[in-house]
Amino acid sequence: MANKSLATRQKMRLRIEPSQQALKPRNPVAQAAMARAAGSHTPATGAQRQAAKQALKKVKLEPEEE
Repeated sequence: MANKSLATRQKMRLRIEPSQQALKPRNPVAQAAMARAAGSHTPATGAQRQAAKQALKKVKLEPEEE
């Protein structure tokens, strides 16, 4: 109903250039699987190293007596 002046009332059609066409839609099942993928179960190496350094500082070192 865009052209009321025409007797045939042609529908307005939007032309989409090939570069403007939408890409292939993503797979929603694959996205859900990626979202619930498990992370690492161990602390990072930097965190382990930091915890070890803190534990060494807490321990009081005493010389061994022979």
